[in-house]
Amino acid sequence: MREARVLSRDVEVVVVPYGDHMPLPTGTTIYITQALGSSWTAMTDRGYMVRIEGKDGDAIGELAIEALKPADMGGKSVKDVAWSLLRTCYDPEIPVNIVDLGLVYDVESTVHPEGGESLSVRFTLTAPGCGMGDYLKQDVEEKVRSIPGVREATVEVVLDPPWSQEMMSDAARLQLGLM
Repeated sequence: MREARVLSRDVEVVVVPYGDHMPLPTGTTIYITQALGSSWTAMTDRGYMVRIEGKDGDAIGELAIEALKPADMGGKSVKDVAWSLLRTCYDPEIPVNIVDLGLVYDVESTVHPEGGESLSVRFTLTAPGCGMGDYLKQDVEEKVRSIPGVREATVEVVLDPPWSQEMMSDAARLQLGLM
């Protein structure tokens, strides 16, 4: 997939794999390489790989991704909704979500003393020096904090135990040609 699009407005993007933010002005041509979860990965006309957030979808002719509403939860628990949302988090360089990659180690939900729930998420990276680590952490935080009823969310990147390909789901291994 390399579909050319022209930005209809200024957009701040994240440069892959470094995680730096960079502005792209109106009129910039980008080439969509991946459209998964709630973001798009693209190449700019100057050769940068970038990630465009769901909220900026309108700038590339897509629908902007809206925040989750209570009615969208369908009676699921906060923890179940968190797991579902984590399946919409993608490393921009790998077309598999972080849950199926085996990067999410734990999601815990507890009752918050002031009402609502507190969520705690522990996840890892495919490599300790991954330049997208801070970005992925931010993506996870934003998604779990968006869940109606979540009063507090703690997201921790852990490197122990270290990630390995054996942690991937069979579907992920199949999708990446490792089976």
